[in-house]
Amino acid sequence: MQPKTYQTRIYYEDTDCGGIVYHANYLKYCERARSEWFFAQGILPQQNNIGFVVKNMNLDFLSPAKLGDLLTIHTEILEQKNASITLKQTILRESLSKQTQTKKPIFVAIITLVCFESTTQKITKIPQWAKEIFNTPHQNQIN
Repeated sequence: MQPKTYQTRIYYEDTDCGGIVYHANYLKYCERARSEWFFAQGILPQQNNIGFVVKNMNLDFLSPAKLGDLLTIHTEILEQKNASITLKQTILRESLSKQTQTKKPIFVAIITLVCFESTTQKITKIPQWAKEIFNTPHQNQIN
């Protein structure tokens, strides 16, 4: 499966006084990338009392993002089970140089989500409509 991609730029609101992105914001960018899968299909991430909650995360901060950087978030499915999905989300920083177009990995997250039924407050099987969304190619750019 091709990774799904989402782009965002780093604004002043994302940074500390030194222009470095606050560490928790990387999780926000990953969440936005996952939500865009659903929005691209005209569906809310939580529909028909079904949603996805984070069960586990493994985070690797490789290099800081800074004010003005253009980031690309690649999301790929590592494993899909009846009630859970494990994703690898890699954030790449694009080079600002016009001569060299490179993308450097700066953050990697392995995230396991479980499908959750909000009225019963219990884990449930991933419905077919959600499986189809996870397997639909998608690319979104937001600058």
